[in-house]
Amino acid sequence: MRKTGKVKFSRAFWVANVVELLERAAYYGVFIVITLYLSRILGFNDFQAAMLAGSFSAGLYLLPTFAGAIADKIGFKKSLLIAFSLLSIGYFAMGVLPTLLQSAGLVEYTKTTQFSGLRESDLKWIIIPIMLVIMIGGSFIKSCITGTVARETTQETRAQGYSIFYMMVNIGAFSGKTIVKPLRDALGNEGLVTLNYFAAGITFLAVILVFFFYKASNKHGEVKTFEEIVTALMKVVTNLRLVLLIIIITGFWMVQQQLYATMPKYVLRLAGEGSAISWFANVNPLVVFLTVGIVTQLMRKKTSLFSMTVGMFIMPVSALAMASGNLFGGELIFGFHPVAFMMIVGIVFQGLAETFISPRYLEYFSLQAPKGEEGLYLGFSHLHSFLSSILGFGLSGYLLTKYCPDPLLFDTHEEWQAAAVNAHYIWYYFVGIASVAAVSLIIYGQVVKRIDLKKEVAK
Repeated sequence: MRKTGKVKFSRAFWVANVVELLERAAYYGVFIVITLYLSRILGFNDFQAAMLAGSFSAGLYLLPTFAGAIADKIGFKKSLLIAFSLLSIGYFAMGVLPTLLQSAGLVEYTKTTQFSGLRESDLKWIIIPIMLVIMIGGSFIKSCITGTVARETTQETRAQGYSIFYMMVNIGAFSGKTIVKPLRDALGNEGLVTLNYFAAGITFLAVILVFFFYKASNKHGEVKTFEEIVTALMKVVTNLRLVLLIIIITGFWMVQQQLYATMPKYVLRLAGEGSAISWFANVNPLVVFLTVGIVTQLMRKKTSLFSMTVGMFIMPVSALAMASGNLFGGELIFGFHPVAFMMIVGIVFQGLAETFISPRYLEYFSLQAPKGEEGLYLGFSHLHSFLSSILGFGLSGYLLTKYCPDPLLFDTHEEWQAAAVNAHYIWYYFVGIASVAAVSLIIYGQVVKRIDLKKEVAK
């Protein structure tokens, strides 16, 4: 047994948390540049790359609840071994695929020039089964790790256990994104390929750690059957109050998804290849870490809907800040290109909005569930992320094509500049989406309040 202060945790607890850190580092390192990999290395256009990345993200939000039911049946150790093996195979395949295509003369890329020959070839679609392997592997991780934390802690140690878990998640996410810039600086576009070998290596390390050191206790949590999960899903999607809330909050997450969908390509095309896009993305969790305690204290006497509404009205400000970078000209701001600087400002507002919304959303969602079914209902509280992944990434691909197209499609830089002169219009769409969602939440709150009052009077 190891000690954290006076609190003791089992070896399985620590192994689970370490491999969670490794998985998050691999995932976020790859995902922050996934649309760049799909476009620059494999030749997908902006819309195709966005839809592939969005579908991949959507699957990772929808499948874990179902994967959790399988994990409960076959055991967490076996599930983790399968999961990390699939992740290792999938990331390695993402690394080796361009090499195989290059050796076949179908793709060429160096530090400064990009692929050639794959735009018209159907061979690039081989990436779909590879991404499916990663998606299936990743879907087991969350349920197994959070389940281990629950089983390996007591009522007295659970709060500290989950605190350690969330710390590991954030360290992993932060470190995974941080490694991207050095790789791109050293290898250029080839760094987008090498990154996948890094991800494969650390997920394979997780396989070894689980195989030799993970031994769960005999305690068992509540096992959910597929029938129970499907029943819960049907209850959620037929509950009008919850469906409307999910749709409204989807508006917030559609803007939040642009951190991965639009920001990397937008900044690199307008502010230059030297921009530290992966480090910009780390501003979001940093702001959440620094402000969530303050916001929680500030909002402690306010309702969940009030707190969420405040956050929703911050999001249009975030998108406006991102749009304004293209209006400053080329004058540097504190050493940053204006597009890059205002993107960072927008991400700061995004992180702040998240601290008002995310914790209180889960609280409100759980209160709408029937007594005793809170856990099953919360399993589908992330449906907004499923929807926003598909809608947010899809819209991003369309808007990039329309307002900030791939420079490779133009013969000269001047032609591209003329085509991208209104690139900042992209963010006005998200200002609109965020504003509509914010106003909708106010209306939603008023309607729900009246309905609840009528029910109270009827009693």
